[in-house]
Amino acid sequence: MPHVKLFVLGATGGTGRQIVAQALDAGHEVTVLARDRAKVTVHHPQLTVVSGDTTGGAEPLTGAMRSHDAVISAIGRGKTFQSGQLIQRSVPGILGAMQASGVRRLVFTSALGVGASYQDSPLLPKIFFNTLLRGIYADKLLGDDLIRHSGLDWTIVQPAVLTDGPLTRTYRTGEHLRMSGMPAISRADTAHFILDRINDQATFGKTLILAN
Repeated sequence: MPHVKLFVLGATGGTGRQIVAQALDAGHEVTVLARDRAKVTVHHPQLTVVSGDTTGGAEPLTGAMRSHDAVISAIGRGKTFQSGQLIQRSVPGILGAMQASGVRRLVFTSALGVGASYQDSPLLPKIFFNTLLRGIYADKLLGDDLIRHSGLDWTIVQPAVLTDGPLTRTYRTGEHLRMSGMPAISRADTAHFILDRINDQATFGKTLILAN
């Protein structure tokens, strides 16, 4: 895969850290946006850290995004069950900045069970989607819908339950998957999938489930 210049959002979270580490290992140039620069503990000659917040609108992001080949988003609410409307407050600015800066490629991390993938989900996860995660998922759905209508070269990735397991490079993906129980996927494998498909035009305009 040719080296590319990536703009990573949510880089200090579990999946974001894996994306940054694997991208740097692969020789890519990486720019990360961080509210707290101290939380970016990686130091690398190919890594640039920009101070900022995804909820601040398009203007602060536009200049920082310019000249990048792709934007990868791993933004999320971590372990809280309160959405804070993070996704719906962030996505319009992200899309606006990409359009203004001429960056067309977006890979956005959502979650299994958001939107149409709810129908693919086993019974046990559906209970969590409808209870503890209800607000989080409503917020994600609004963001996913905005992305689908953006006109960009987008891919929405919907991983199953994220774990801190190892990088296996062995996982299943598709617009629909047969699953049972409580399907999962490691953050390391999720990052591998995202980076592996960054230039894959076959994934443009698709929402892809990711699970072991």
